[in-house]
Amino acid sequence: MKTITFITGTRADYGKIKSLILELQKKKFKFKTNLIITGMHNVRKYGHTIDEIEKDKIQNCYKFNNQSKNATMDIVLANTIKGISKFIQNNHTDLIVVHGDRVESLAGAITGCLNNIKVAHIEGGEISGTVDEILRHSISKLSHLHFVTNKIAKQRLLQMGEKSKNIFSIGSPDVDLILKKNLPNISEVKRRYNILFQNYAIFLFHPVTTELKKIKYQIKSFLKLIKKSKFNYVILLPNNDLGSEIILEQIFILKKKNFLNIKILPSMRFEYYLTLLKNSNFIMGNSSSGIMEAPYYGVPTIDFGSRQKNRAKLSSVISVNDFSKIDSLINKFKVKKYKFKPLHYFGTGNSHKKFLSILNQKRIWSIKNQKQFIQLNIKNF
Repeated sequence: MKTITFITGTRADYGKIKSLILELQKKKFKFKTNLIITGMHNVRKYGHTIDEIEKDKIQNCYKFNNQSKNATMDIVLANTIKGISKFIQNNHTDLIVVHGDRVESLAGAITGCLNNIKVAHIEGGEISGTVDEILRHSISKLSHLHFVTNKIAKQRLLQMGEKSKNIFSIGSPDVDLILKKNLPNISEVKRRYNILFQNYAIFLFHPVTTELKKIKYQIKSFLKLIKKSKFNYVILLPNNDLGSEIILEQIFILKKKNFLNIKILPSMRFEYYLTLLKNSNFIMGNSSSGIMEAPYYGVPTIDFGSRQKNRAKLSSVISVNDFSKIDSLINKFKVKKYKFKPLHYFGTGNSHKKFLSILNQKRIWSIKNQKQFIQLNIKNF
């Protein structure tokens, strides 16, 4: 039996790995799964989303707090490495699975690499416009197996010196949930989260750690536009990256004014969020959800700034850097629900079955932990 340890630090990465864990749990005589839960999941003000994980009946969960007062991201990284290291010293692990570009994922990849444990990275090879991209590529270089969303991502990993036969295109695992036919209906979602208005937009704005001096101006400008538009909004709180306190401060000021057209939520269960997104007029901010999930439903995205700068260029995503342009887009999309042609850029589902099929290959488990850089045949190098 092979033991596979997954790591999650946010509501976003949990949505990506959930279907994979549940699929492996079905094969209880072949695989044992562990889930290390840390980061935002254990923090009340971000929704204490560990409660949602417990509802999914995930087996063998281990939680620890990697946060400390006024901790910068490097300290959070160090705290996370300590927590993961403690776990693997006491629990045999054949493979550590991490997702994306978070500090928790980097900690898992470092810990696995330095303890001679194989590391699998989900959604490597993607690019964006912030420090997240640097973290993502660092995680890829520390990983032995790569589960990418598309051929372009694979090409980037090859350019980084990764071995072709260890890169597998399975799509984004959250597409398994995006395309589920039995998502909760919108009435159920609104009832659960006490959302009283019919038409609405979603606002989700995360800090860009390399642009700290701009964050206060940006969030105040967004909230000013939201109030001016006189449309309905569901505002979800940001992740806990450096600068999040600036955003939270402004959102909580807004909350105290009790605007009837604004619903502020710390977090949502992922399936319920997908239904909310599917039925929205548009999504606005700088979340990857506007790039990865919204296009599957044809929902327009007003994407601001550099956070998703180099992501896939899709017809339903309107990228802007000027707040004056956002005003006219809001006025356009709030009048009626514009629907773009759904785009399946990040896969067509069944990632969990593709993932399982790959782990069932004997070759996977015989891959050497000592990696070698694969030189591309570049002329005139």
